[in-house]
Amino acid sequence: MAPPNDPSNPQLSKLVPNTLEKYLALDNEKLSVKGVTVLSDVPSNVTFKPFHSINKSSDVPLPLLQRVQAHSHKGGFLGFKSQDPSDRLINSLGRFNGRDFLSIFRFKTWWSTQWVGTSGSDLQMESQWVLLDVPEIDSYVIIIPVIEGSFRSALHPGTDGHVIICAESGSTQTKASSFDSIAYVHVSDNPYNIMKEAYSAIRVHLNTFKLLEEKQVPSLVNKFGWCTWDAFYLTVEPAGVWHGVKEFSEGGLSPRFIIIDDGWQSANRDCDNPNEDTKYLALGGEQMTCRMHRLDEGEKFRKYKAGSLLGPDAPSFDVKKPKLLINKGIEIEVATKERNKAVQAGVTDVSGFDSKINKLRKESEEIFIAEKISTPGDGGCGSCSCKAENYGMKAFTSDLRTKFKSLDDIWVWHALCGAWGGVRPGTTHLNSKVIHCNVSPGLDGTMEDLAVVKIVEGGVGLVHPTQAEDFYDSMHSYLAQAGITGVKIDVIHTLEYLCEEYGGRVELAKAYYKGLSKSLKKNFNGSGIISSMQQCNDFFFLGTDQISMGRVGDDFWFQDPNGDPMGSYWLQGVHMIHCSYNSLWMGQFITPDWDMFQSDHCCAKFHAGSRAICGGPVYVSDSLSGHDFDLLKQLVYPDGTIPKCQHYALPTRDCIFKNPLFDKKTVLKIWNFNKYGGVIGAFNCQGAGWSSKEQRILGYPEAYKPMSGSVHVTDIEWDQNTEAAHMGEADEYLVYFNQAEKLQLMTPKSDPIQILIQPSTFELFSFVPVKKLGLGIKFAPVGLINMFNSGGTVEELKYFDSGAETSVKIDVKGGGKFLAYSSVSPKKCQLNGTEADFEWSTDGKLTLNVPWIEEAGGISDMVFLF
Repeated sequence: MAPPNDPSNPQLSKLVPNTLEKYLALDNEKLSVKGVTVLSDVPSNVTFKPFHSINKSSDVPLPLLQRVQAHSHKGGFLGFKSQDPSDRLINSLGRFNGRDFLSIFRFKTWWSTQWVGTSGSDLQMESQWVLLDVPEIDSYVIIIPVIEGSFRSALHPGTDGHVIICAESGSTQTKASSFDSIAYVHVSDNPYNIMKEAYSAIRVHLNTFKLLEEKQVPSLVNKFGWCTWDAFYLTVEPAGVWHGVKEFSEGGLSPRFIIIDDGWQSANRDCDNPNEDTKYLALGGEQMTCRMHRLDEGEKFRKYKAGSLLGPDAPSFDVKKPKLLINKGIEIEVATKERNKAVQAGVTDVSGFDSKINKLRKESEEIFIAEKISTPGDGGCGSCSCKAENYGMKAFTSDLRTKFKSLDDIWVWHALCGAWGGVRPGTTHLNSKVIHCNVSPGLDGTMEDLAVVKIVEGGVGLVHPTQAEDFYDSMHSYLAQAGITGVKIDVIHTLEYLCEEYGGRVELAKAYYKGLSKSLKKNFNGSGIISSMQQCNDFFFLGTDQISMGRVGDDFWFQDPNGDPMGSYWLQGVHMIHCSYNSLWMGQFITPDWDMFQSDHCCAKFHAGSRAICGGPVYVSDSLSGHDFDLLKQLVYPDGTIPKCQHYALPTRDCIFKNPLFDKKTVLKIWNFNKYGGVIGAFNCQGAGWSSKEQRILGYPEAYKPMSGSVHVTDIEWDQNTEAAHMGEADEYLVYFNQAEKLQLMTPKSDPIQILIQPSTFELFSFVPVKKLGLGIKFAPVGLINMFNSGGTVEELKYFDSGAETSVKIDVKGGGKFLAYSSVSPKKCQLNGTEADFEWSTDGKLTLNVPWIEEAGGISDMVFLF
């Protein structure tokens, strides 16, 4: 990848017309590809223009520009004209029936997921794109609503198979009546290439974002970390964070990064003293009407005194304390829901409910007081504006790094607008104003969401967009000098609610993302960010000029918030579907982040298997004393790094138009690459999914059962990675079943491997090209089989085959049991320069015990001599 912010030679993206035959045409009310109709009954006010006829100035790098030009004959733009200007226009693009499609739609303001069907009427509201299968010509067509001027667009379902496009500005002050390029259409014979080609074309056309290949990714992508959210929620404070990192270190896994999540800021409600933090907040949801009243850490962290946790008299920490507060918070939440249901049912006397809620709140406050959150150094600078070196976040991060030498990064959470409720007017130097929220009609078909309810209830203290750069730099420069190296930014799509006075959602977003990008470059090495609650096209087309990592799934839910006892199981499969299918498009912009999980959860192993091959960072949100170290050590090396795949995981071709959640027949399969092989993960995610009728995700218990399927080496898309392409040409492969601990040989012409996967379980298949050496020797290394991603542990592989010597040299990282296939037994083995014992059996299994050598960075070299 190119270095961050490397100046590119400005290019003019007026492409030379491609002389190849154009694939797409709009004639006689039909949009066709190579003569095959994909949309019929296209209204007469809809236009189509080939890609090269849309001229834009761009700073896109020349190689990318040339690549786009080479495929320009495959794409073009749809537009439409309306009689009357409006801030929200809807228009049919035509209709289709009886054609398989895959789409991505927003099921909440913040989150997107996959949906399949066969008609334009099967689409869901706020669809971000639709991929059509065109088997008549062995091709695919994608329709992507984009941005034009101050308008963004999305696809909606219509009647009789019609596909509706909705173009909206978000402000009644910004209107339009016609569009030339409000949706992009592209054709390809490969479902993975079509994503790359289409979003590259849009990159050149819009010139408002950069592709992932153009950016530097955060260093934590190769590392293991811990996020404080599920461990503490809003009760997070220094002693708890300290003891959390200490537990991991003592368990033999040193986190290389931590994320101090929500709860660390200076925030309060409008009814509170403007100069004091709101007290007694525990559970997520309670803070969603709070606003920042300072741009630095809250009192809990501000009162930390340097050295407080380093000495022999460091205060102890009651690991039960956060759970007590969280459980009490859950009781309050349940009681509140019961009250709301009673009101909805027509109950007029709710005094009994109120009495119960007040009693629970008092009990919670008593726990806070009796089990007072211990802030080492209480009595220090407190709530004053003191920035003494020996107090506050800077002192705390310094002490953390002094004690835990392997801790590379300390990040903190914040909302795009500061806190959930923004910045409280009159409390900082910034010009902020509470804006009441206006939810787009397109979101009416999405799932009810507590975050939206709370934000609409309280509004958002929005810093004026002309001060966006000052806002972020004021926050981030303070954090950077306090030892914070990055930020997780949440609640990103709040902006679309707040844009009426600011020219609309596109214009407001441009101002905010410009300010954010500048601050990231200045304060966090240009890449120190995870974007979250951002899964909408506005963000990707406008906000990813600098951002190179982001969440591709909803939050990890350890239980169903609606009370389904089976939710602890089936919600985990839903999470994997979000991540794998969203990566198809989001992976063009950002490194997909599959989110944290808890290692002691009932489905922790299910999550761990997916994280092992997802291609992103691995991090957990374990509660204190809530760790499964045996599980984590199958994911993470002792030094806190991970055997990461070379790409990001994507669904296999035979899963693209299927529903692996509740069709009662499909196993989710995802593929990825290691340096010397490929990997396929097969996951039984059946049992839950989106209900378009109820407009929520719910359980489908009839689908929660064992699923059969098949796996083949050709399921891996070897050509999607230049370094991996040659491995797809092998004559024979070794297949290793990670969970079954089984070896098998197969060729590209072999029958598929038949599998049966139990609910909420998985199997990982490593595919390694078999090397044919002299004397009839066949060899293929699997790697360390005590790690989920065994193939990722192989760092180097060299074969030496001459008349004088036949040998294999392998560098492997980690400690444990090494496995390879060898058709004959080696004469001897050398491990780290010394002859070592090994075991070989007639079925070809060759094993060797490998130590973890700290001084060598965990890497051992072995040589097998034949």
